[in-house]
Amino acid sequence: MTPTTGPGLATPPGEGPTPLILAIDGRSGAGKTSLAVETAALLRPHLSVAVFHLDSVYPGWDGLAASFPGYVRDVVAPLAAGRAARWRWWDWTTGAPGQADTTAPADVVILEGVGAGHRQARPFVHAVAWVAMDQAERKRRALGRDGETFAAHWDRWAAQEEDYLAGDDVADAAWLVVDGQAVTPAAAADLVEGLRSLPGWDAALALVPGPGPDRWAHRTLPTAADPRALFAAAGGPEAATAVLLESSDRDVTPAPERSRHSLVGLATDTSPRAEHRSGTTTVRSGHVTVRRPGGFFPWLATVWPGGAGAPEGSAGPEGGPEGGPCPFRPGWMGWIGYGIKREAGSPDGAATAASATSPSAPPEALLFRPGRGAAVDHVAGTTVLYWRADDPEGPAWADRTVRDLDAGTVPEAVGQAPAGARPPEFTLRDSREQYLAKIRAAQHEIVEGNTYEVCLTTQLEATAHGFDGWSTYRRLAAANRAPFTLYLRAAVGAGVGPLEILSTSPERFLSVSSAAAGTWLVTEPIKGTRPRGATPDQDAALAAELAASVKDRAENIMITDLARNDLSRFAVPGTLATTRVCAIESYPTVHQMVSTVTAQLEPGVPRADALAAAFPPGSMTGAPKISTMDLLERIEAGPRGLYSGVAGYLSADGAADLNVLIRTLVAVPVPGATSAGPGAQSTHLSLGVGGAITADSVPAEEWDEVRTKAHGVLRVLGSAFPEA
Repeated sequence: MTPTTGPGLATPPGEGPTPLILAIDGRSGAGKTSLAVETAALLRPHLSVAVFHLDSVYPGWDGLAASFPGYVRDVVAPLAAGRAARWRWWDWTTGAPGQADTTAPADVVILEGVGAGHRQARPFVHAVAWVAMDQAERKRRALGRDGETFAAHWDRWAAQEEDYLAGDDVADAAWLVVDGQAVTPAAAADLVEGLRSLPGWDAALALVPGPGPDRWAHRTLPTAADPRALFAAAGGPEAATAVLLESSDRDVTPAPERSRHSLVGLATDTSPRAEHRSGTTTVRSGHVTVRRPGGFFPWLATVWPGGAGAPEGSAGPEGGPEGGPCPFRPGWMGWIGYGIKREAGSPDGAATAASATSPSAPPEALLFRPGRGAAVDHVAGTTVLYWRADDPEGPAWADRTVRDLDAGTVPEAVGQAPAGARPPEFTLRDSREQYLAKIRAAQHEIVEGNTYEVCLTTQLEATAHGFDGWSTYRRLAAANRAPFTLYLRAAVGAGVGPLEILSTSPERFLSVSSAAAGTWLVTEPIKGTRPRGATPDQDAALAAELAASVKDRAENIMITDLARNDLSRFAVPGTLATTRVCAIESYPTVHQMVSTVTAQLEPGVPRADALAAAFPPGSMTGAPKISTMDLLERIEAGPRGLYSGVAGYLSADGAADLNVLIRTLVAVPVPGATSAGPGAQSTHLSLGVGGAITADSVPAEEWDEVRTKAHGVLRVLGSAFPEA
């Protein structure tokens, strides 16, 4: 459920200031009162704060539900309008209303107690926090606090709480969920930081100091570690959430600066993690989970850049005395799936909408802030390990990582699947004839003038048993060297293995620099593909054919113009440039046609806005972008999911580098499904493929291009392209 929104800040004038109202709800004994008191103490040096406790007005041990109308009428509604709340204490001795009292408006009003976030109150409040705690611990704490007085009535009161929550799922409606097991000043600080990220609260809390930048420790090694060996030594293959961003073409690339760095990021128990599903971004950080309704990119603008600091007060993990600084200051790592394209103005079709709301579907976007990580500078020949300075296990982790690297215990990648392993058997979302029909439908739209170019896609899917994603990635990276190779694993549910992304993408979606001289944006769209030849002469002929192809050049130039338009929206006038046009880059299985567009970002423009303006990658939509995405929702047979989205890093200093998720295998664990073998989790595999359709496209040749693009991944898996 989407958290319930409050009334905003435009409430009628009254007797005093119009407050921001926070309702703290939860079952008895969860720690609501302690959290309210600690939060008020944190805010009071900077803002006026009023606290109202609902147990002041409960009309007896059977009066929970009966208290709600008066609570809303006499307390919540007046305060929301900037008027004083006038109410009466309940006299527990006489069993009747007692002394009159008043709660005056303040900058922030905290309402706490069972029922504080009731549906009748929610239209008047600006945030609801739910305090969650195990039932046995709640009872122990509550009875320990109130003794025999509450003990005689515990079951009676608990039954009323059950009735209340059965008809009003406040926990689901709350914007913030607090771990009641740890209601401390630290939890109050986490709650305030969660409020700061919600609409309407950031300005009011501007006077409240934040926690300050994270502090980092680091260790520099005098050699450039092999990235896959480093990831394994650091514990990445066993981590719940971790990522390896690898320049696997570093030894053969004609552009060494582009493939200079490889990065490792590992989440720890305290690492913030954000997931976006169905219009809500859920952020778990410290003791608080925040559910922020609305767009993903507006949330991103509140957290990036900033907030992460740098190791030992320096600018970031340094690449060593011979090299430049690492491009990544610990910020965010992860993916943004294609479904977020709705924020560009293209609504979901029926299939995409159904997938987005499916509880088994992966998050549409997932970002995490690593608590430990590493950076390899392949040019300077150095490796930097980093960890949060307050991580007591950080130094020991670094020692183990260095020891395992020095011992050389990490197995090398192999070129073939293990002997006896059964290759996954893929099926096609679209048969050959169905795909050809969709090509013709796209060409009809072009003839009608509704689009110029359509980036049509389909997917290959399989169910694998006992799938080893890390081993498979190592084989993929060895066979398909590319500048934006990526392995990412993320826990997505209890009782199942992690979701895994295995990407050997050659395409950069967007890089963002961070320098005193200005922020530069770079995108490198790919359009135009040929397979590699069996002999040097045949290979050269195929590359030359691609370079001379009028059709492929037209496709590439249309997408390059689209990229220019995307970057121009926030570019400093006169800085937009196309620095490469239709260049040929060669990879182990394909030749590609690539262009490069650059622009300087206007000062003051949030970098998240520039990212949103370019998303999704134009090379995966067609042109014009929005109307063509709408057309694709009608033509394509199902949602793209993560495929066609982007993945990489967003640095705390505002830098970023994100690939386009093509040549990418997505492995999603199937809940409750295992093979006969012990521990052999069943995994759904998907591989997206496609190509650009123009008026001149030959449908049969486009189908051959789909087969060519799938070949690099399928051959490593030992799988055949499914028969159409």
